Amino acid sequence: MKPAPFSYSRPTTLDEALASLAADPDAKVLAGGQSLVPLLSMRLAAPSALVDINAVPDLDHVRTDEKGVRVGALARHAAVLADPEARRVQPLVSLALQRVAHPTIRNRGTTVGSLVHADASAEMPVVLVLLGGSITAASVAGTRTIEAADLYVGPLESTLRHDEIATEAFFPALPDDAGVAFDEIARRHGDYALCGVAAVVRADEAGSITSVRAGYLSVSDLPTVVDLSEAFAAGTLDDASLDAAADLALASLDPAADIHATADYRAHLARVLTKRVVRQAHDDCTARREGDA
Repeated sequence: MKPAPFSYSRPTTLDEALASLAADPDAKVLAGGQSLVPLLSMRLAAPSALVDINAVPDLDHVRTDEKGVRVGALARHAAVLADPEARRVQPLVSLALQRVAHPTIRNRGTTVGSLVHADASAEMPVVLVLLGGSITAASVAGTRTIEAADLYVGPLESTLRHDEIATEAFFPALPDDAGVAFDEIARRHGDYALCGVAAVVRADEAGSITSVRAGYLSVSDLPTVVDLSEAFAAGTLDDASLDAAADLALASLDPAADIHATADYRAHLARVLTKRVVRQAHDDCTARREGDA
């Protein structure tokens, strides 16, 4: 199947791109195109116009400082994954990007594009929400910051307005007392996950756990974050506390059924991955503390 007819423009400045979007409520932004183009080809999306921003300068940056990692709208997954400072400052971003599709898609797809596509089966949205990140959105009216907690409102639906371009994503730096982990289960390597879990574990100088949070992808209609700290109130990690954490997670999740997996199977995967990923994040936290000692 071929896409429905649309007009095409390739502005060379951000102002031109924003003006084109403002002039046509049915226009769509084209950056990497790895999510949009398949939708066009299957006619699941039929915009009247595509605004290709690949000629707009200064949008392909990956910048890091002590606060975190800033990723421009045209930064490819592969570029973010290969950036050593981004991996050092916030390793969860790199751990998740390793699971995004295949190298060919990572070479073209953009991290910001994945974020605003708002697919609950994708890796990067849940990472942004778990870390408390944000995106910067620009329009002819100016710019605004959208916190990750306010970004996703439904399947493939975000609070980004039709006349806005997400110009940058911000991932906060990993705290000194934290460790991270990410894992997912897919039918084949590169497929969308049947279930995925990311975790951030924090501990004090004595090694006692102070906080455990986990994010879930491909389980519900939205990327979902659950605070599991209650299961580790004693400050230690053992089989009993991991079982309690899995119970807490499932009490907060509403696994969805589809042609790929039943709700019960997704619940089972969420339970298994919760225990596995929290343990890995705790090990990472311990290793980082010992490495600093």
